[in-house]
Amino acid sequence: MPHSQTSAPRDSLAGVRLARGASPWLLPTVATAAVSLLRARRSGAAKAVAVPATALAAGMLWFFRDPEREITRGRVISPADGVVQSIMPWKDGRTRVAIFMSPLNVHVNRAPLSGTVTSVEHVPGGFVPAFNKESENNERVVWHFDTELGDIEMIQIAGAVARRIVPYVPQGTKVEQGERVGLIRFGSRVDLYLPEGVEVDVEVGQKTVAGVTRIDRD
Repeated sequence: MPHSQTSAPRDSLAGVRLARGASPWLLPTVATAAVSLLRARRSGAAKAVAVPATALAAGMLWFFRDPEREITRGRVISPADGVVQSIMPWKDGRTRVAIFMSPLNVHVNRAPLSGTVTSVEHVPGGFVPAFNKESENNERVVWHFDTELGDIEMIQIAGAVARRIVPYVPQGTKVEQGERVGLIRFGSRVDLYLPEGVEVDVEVGQKTVAGVTRIDRD
């Protein structure tokens, strides 16, 4: 039966559900907007700052939103909101599904299957745009999950602006399908490797919703 997933406490602001890890970016932006708005009536300089600062704060609130989801039934579900960028057979028989996340997408990533996190590895790298083929060498975090389908690999890849990936759970953690596992700040990409024999049920250009869109076919 579909179910909602909860996680450890998240950041929040004025009742808006925000992603964990948003505070270092969001709070200074909101504070600047608030102060400039308060001073705008008496200061031309503050008024000039108030409009862009408020727009930036609103954009940050939108970017760091973390809505609840009704988790879809299925063997493998999407770990990310975005658009399927490529579907590629891999040399070892697996299939890689790459999902590009624009700055307009929710950037909280979710576990594609229930299982145990067997590895969370940070790999240093570059910061080219996430839609570029060379982004495979970008800063990234490589996840491995021990699941009913065996080892599942998922890679969070930083983009040109996203220079911080925030894992939520450590190695050894048991996670439920659709549970929040991490955040990538700003535009980025998530690669999911399906085991040999698992057929893909999405296509290039298709929009995906983390925890909702099913990736495989029965």
